[in-house]
Amino acid sequence: MKKSIILIFILVSGVIFGKTNMSAENQSKKMETASFGAGCFWCVEAIFQELKGVKKVESGYMGGETKNPTYKEVCTGETGHAEICQITYDANMISFEELLEVFWQTHNPTTLNRQGADVGTQYRSAIFYHSEEQKELAEKYKRKLNESGAWDDPIVTEISPSSKFYIAENYHQDYFKNNSNQPYCNFVIKPKMEKFKKVFKSKLR
Repeated sequence: MKKSIILIFILVSGVIFGKTNMSAENQSKKMETASFGAGCFWCVEAIFQELKGVKKVESGYMGGETKNPTYKEVCTGETGHAEICQITYDANMISFEELLEVFWQTHNPTTLNRQGADVGTQYRSAIFYHSEEQKELAEKYKRKLNESGAWDDPIVTEISPSSKFYIAENYHQDYFKNNSNQPYCNFVIKPKMEKFKKVFKSKLR
């Protein structure tokens, strides 16, 4: 990832989304849903739970063929499912565009089926859109980022229609909050959270 990544994101966000002030049209919106996969869902959940306007974040599985998958099954990489977080947010407080900005800045979308030491199709970078508007915004943002040279390698983020969401086992929910001293949390999630909070300070609760 290039050193100028934050500046590039600011420029790209401005080109695609313009000002972030809510328009009269957006003021009429209420609760909406976004579904993102960006590696281990423990990391994704911890990040999006900190944003103003996000009302609920649930960890689970999407994108595969296996019905009612278990974590053990998904970890084999044979179910086709990705670990994702389904995010319920108040569009009067935070827009899908702003969620996309956080999504792309908090993981590496150029590594196919991998985030750091987590390897497998279940860890793929993915946006499962819930409307044509979400699809268009995601595709436009992805294209602009590729054109900007934000990364040395092309973005491989999957952009697909949302499908059946299978919520993960209870112990996966609020994982970072409940297991902050666990080794994975200490060595992987905490450093990522520190960087995230510095960049998105104005958007935190």
